[in-house]
Amino acid sequence: MQYIFIILLFFAAELFYFMVAEKYNIIDKPNERSSHTEITLRGGGIIFWFAALLYFAKHIQTNYFFFIGITLVSLVSFWDDIQSLSNKIRISVHFLAITLLLLDLGVFNEIPFFVILLIYIAAIGFINIYNFMDGINGITGLYTLVIMGSLLYVNQNIQLFTDSTFIIYPMIASLTFLFFNYRKKAKCFAGDIGSIAIAFWVIYFILKLILATNSVIWILFFAVYGTDGVCTILHRLYLKQNIFEAHRLHLYQILSNEYKIQHRLVALYYALAQIAVSVIVLFLYQKVQDGLIFIIVIVPLFFLYTSKFYLLKKKNLKFN
Repeated sequence: MQYIFIILLFFAAELFYFMVAEKYNIIDKPNERSSHTEITLRGGGIIFWFAALLYFAKHIQTNYFFFIGITLVSLVSFWDDIQSLSNKIRISVHFLAITLLLLDLGVFNEIPFFVILLIYIAAIGFINIYNFMDGINGITGLYTLVIMGSLLYVNQNIQLFTDSTFIIYPMIASLTFLFFNYRKKAKCFAGDIGSIAIAFWVIYFILKLILATNSVIWILFFAVYGTDGVCTILHRLYLKQNIFEAHRLHLYQILSNEYKIQHRLVALYYALAQIAVSVIVLFLYQKVQDGLIFIIVIVPLFFLYTSKFYLLKKKNLKFN
């Protein structure tokens, strides 16, 4: 019964935001780098921050560093949705938010400095990749559902690492967002506030699970996005492009823009691919070495990603 009430509350919050967005003209205008063609409300992903707010309101004595962190990244991302900010401001806020997240996890006195440094680099990269991948209807909502569902399964069947309700809230938020976004003509886009807020949430859970199990294998719950994101960044660096500027070089963009595959279908492909990866990870966990699981997962994904070069060549398109 409580979850039905939460669903209704989330829908009411989203509809209220739509009124605000329409009044203040918070919209996404398509350009030559966009995968959409119509003006659409931006910032519908604010529902993820609202989910964090609702959970924190009910559990105010815990996770306060997490909530402050997700509020900071949400605030600066929403500002960026309305008026573009410099990369220095955004990265600085992300750095501060990750610091708060690590304080929440209590790791500063537990692990070596160089590991902390790697976490900062990986976490900030993770946040930006999640944001880069948010370009077509449904992809952020579906992919988030898969990751959160995988984490919920682990939490309930393999290793308890957090309150299950803490995972269910962003899942309900994803379903609410998908109701308005997973359409041929989306009512809203997540915006930076959506993709970055939920990325922050995912980072928190994965780090917490890694600490609870002493295994980094759970990073593979992000393997499909991660492979696409990292390989695209390397490709753009090779082309000497600004990796923070908009582009159309992700595999999902090639499929959507150049091959005209329906956005919702491409988003579903990504979700199904991550489901397959998550199943492999869960099946092989503690049965084979972590390094071998990484090879089993990443190598096929890498070759799948490189198929975009064949697809571009087939269309006689330039790689840049």
